[in-house]
Amino acid sequence: MSKIIIGCVGDDFSGSSDAASFFANEGIKTLLFNGTPKEDVLDLDEDIAVVIALKTRTEETSKAVADTMEALEWLKRNGAEQLFIKYCSTFDSTKEGNIGPIVDSALEKYNIKYTILCPALPVNGRTVVNGHLFVNGVPLHETHMKDHPLTPMWDSDIAKLMEPQGKYSSLKINSEMLEKSKEEILKVIEAFGCDKEHFYVIPDYSEEKHADKIVEVFGDLQLLTGGSGLMTQLSYRYTETMASKSEKLTSPAAGRAIVLAGSCSKATLGQIEDFKSRHGKYIKIDPKALMEGSQTKEELWSFVEAAGEDTVLVYSSDNPENVKEAQKAGSHIVSGLLEQTTAYLAKKASENGFDRIIVAGGETSGAVTKILGYDSYLVGESIAPGVPIMIPLKNRSLRLVLKSGNFGQRDFFERAISMTKENANG
Repeated sequence: MSKIIIGCVGDDFSGSSDAASFFANEGIKTLLFNGTPKEDVLDLDEDIAVVIALKTRTEETSKAVADTMEALEWLKRNGAEQLFIKYCSTFDSTKEGNIGPIVDSALEKYNIKYTILCPALPVNGRTVVNGHLFVNGVPLHETHMKDHPLTPMWDSDIAKLMEPQGKYSSLKINSEMLEKSKEEILKVIEAFGCDKEHFYVIPDYSEEKHADKIVEVFGDLQLLTGGSGLMTQLSYRYTETMASKSEKLTSPAAGRAIVLAGSCSKATLGQIEDFKSRHGKYIKIDPKALMEGSQTKEELWSFVEAAGEDTVLVYSSDNPENVKEAQKAGSHIVSGLLEQTTAYLAKKASENGFDRIIVAGGETSGAVTKILGYDSYLVGESIAPGVPIMIPLKNRSLRLVLKSGNFGQRDFFERAISMTKENANG
């Protein structure tokens, strides 16, 4: 009988698509939902992974907990054999939450004694050493995250980050301990937890071999939590017991392509310059001109239409100095206007023969998915690590690529255009 072998709940859309891509890449049919589905899953023809994307990273804590528990309950109700609470690899959370309260609620609801806290993602420079989280070798609280406007990081010690927001104590499993046998490690954990109702285990993870050991020791837990660093090794564990792997979802589409960029990250700015060096059809959204009415969303769409079969790039991305100047009218007003304009262009494109929509930037991606109205996707092959091609279940002809600002190679847009093009795969 087919089943949901793992149900994952993520704290934002881009992070959830990141997690989903790891499962899909290893031959597991993967569904991604934007929000908890209103209806239950219907007939399953093969074992699948399900990822539910929420917006709980910076929500008010009680709402974040309620939304997460609703998603977990949906997964349990639909037979998910294992649960995974996925958060950012920089452990974004204030002293009030939301990671601690969410994890505690799940442990208590399902009477689970302990789970792991494993945010590491070494391939992206996020490592855990002696229970401390590092970003490219720098302690978390010494990176730019220390000044994050919503989730400032005041320590790199994960146990200390959990103290004010979680109810329970933490056990650190360092790299030396990970060299021991599974039985020896579990004996230490059992001794630590013998007088505790619930607790957390924080394993070191600075090398890929650590992921193998973490999954060996903890892979049978009913609930896991962390970043996407464990997803590949977990996928190996699942596919070993599956009757067969799912055929990798190929993603070419016949229609035109449009690239919409709103991120101002260094990576996206480089990707824009790469696109310009290859293609002649691009236009910049000028926030000041938009506000004054000298540039309109209708004029921008006319430019896109006039490009014929050529791929068009429409971008608002800019360097920090120009962004600061543009935001003098009010950052929320300007960002809202840019997101509305980009969403309008995506909607017009989807209605006029564009079957490939490539978007850069988290907020921009959110605005685009909202206006397109799709909330469930099949997850296809990846353009770059953590950036899959997505196919809406209600529109199998559309290919949607949504990337966080810092993700992707310099030629990411060119790769996305090529990999989503009909006959691109032979």
